[in-house]
Amino acid sequence: MSLLAESEKRTLLDIARRALTAAVERRPISSFPDAATWPTSGAFVTIMRNGRLRGCIGRLPCDIGLAEVVAYCARSVASEDARFPRVQPDELRAIEIEVSVLSALASIRPEEIEPGKHGLFVSSGLHRGVLLPQVAVQFRWSRMRLLEATCEKAGLASDAWKHSATSVQAFTAEVFSEAEFQRAKASN
Repeated sequence: MSLLAESEKRTLLDIARRALTAAVERRPISSFPDAATWPTSGAFVTIMRNGRLRGCIGRLPCDIGLAEVVAYCARSVASEDARFPRVQPDELRAIEIEVSVLSALASIRPEEIEPGKHGLFVSSGLHRGVLLPQVAVQFRWSRMRLLEATCEKAGLASDAWKHSATSVQAFTAEVFSEAEFQRAKASN
């Protein structure tokens, strides 16, 4: 069941596109209408180019409105994902945006993890790692591999989840993309 209306999803994708474009063109971003009316939440903005990951930046659930979080993540993904060079203006037309709106974090036991349903947040001291639910589907990971990979992303040993100093929390995500809406438009 979707928590966001189709119009809200389209608005968030528009916000992400405008924020990404402004960041790439190195100009200020305009304000968004009714930004204060959005619920607080965490979100990730993922950008793809030619079907390949081009960047992904997110914020865990916080007390900032969803529209602001999406705009922040979209601006940040243009230049702050250390795995990729800064997005260039000539790439913008080929980039597809995906937004993942996160539920609240909740502690979870390893046997309760459902790959594809749960994303994970693992933390221990200053080490933190997050993997979105769709990552496990993309790589066809088991719950154990998802747990190990999240630990590794945090810079921890793959079995760090077994230690009492390590916190394992799960979340779900409502995921939608520009490509999804373009396919729907093309089929009508």
